[in-house]
Amino acid sequence: MKISPAKENMLKRIRNALSQSVQLPFPNSEGNSSVFKTENEGLELKFAEEFTRLQGKFVFCTGKGELIENLRTLAEKKEWQNVLCQTPLLMKTLHQNELPFLNQGDMHHADAAITDCEYLVARTGTAVLSSAQPSGRALPVYAPVHIIIAYTHQLVFDLKDAFSKLKDKYGNELPSAVSFATGPSRTADIEKTLVVGIHGPKEVYVFLVDE
Repeated sequence: MKISPAKENMLKRIRNALSQSVQLPFPNSEGNSSVFKTENEGLELKFAEEFTRLQGKFVFCTGKGELIENLRTLAEKKEWQNVLCQTPLLMKTLHQNELPFLNQGDMHHADAAITDCEYLVARTGTAVLSSAQPSGRALPVYAPVHIIIAYTHQLVFDLKDAFSKLKDKYGNELPSAVSFATGPSRTADIEKTLVVGIHGPKEVYVFLVDE
């Protein structure tokens, strides 16, 4: 089939264009670079601002002693009798301080649940959780109140930093589930009225311990 000179000229121009390197329209949004300005300092403050903006409750603790006292005060104020924890390292610390409301029983009757987390993302006020944690998938979303105990070394700036650290931590054996909890669950599906806690905890606390 004979190709007309006009069509042959057009195909030639297309071939020439494809052989040339193309400048990306937004180079800063590709590859490993981030479109967000990375902040290496003040991550605690940034996380607290974003997390509380999303109706999360943030508590900064200068050490484990202050963590225990803040937990005790919160439980007394809320009149909790049954706070569930399944994380051995946390249980060891909490049991040493004889917190009467703490147990390892049935989650169906828990007033609140205490878990650890993988990381905290400062830019979005997000807690990164995974199925590899002792609390598993169910506990963080089943209890009416979720209390996350984290440490300052777990703070990262952006989501990509959290992904990078997860890959470094687990290598090729990534957890079967990784979730991102950004404050209490909320929806406006019902008559466009915002409802908090419909898909999970009504309240989410982050106790950040300074190391």
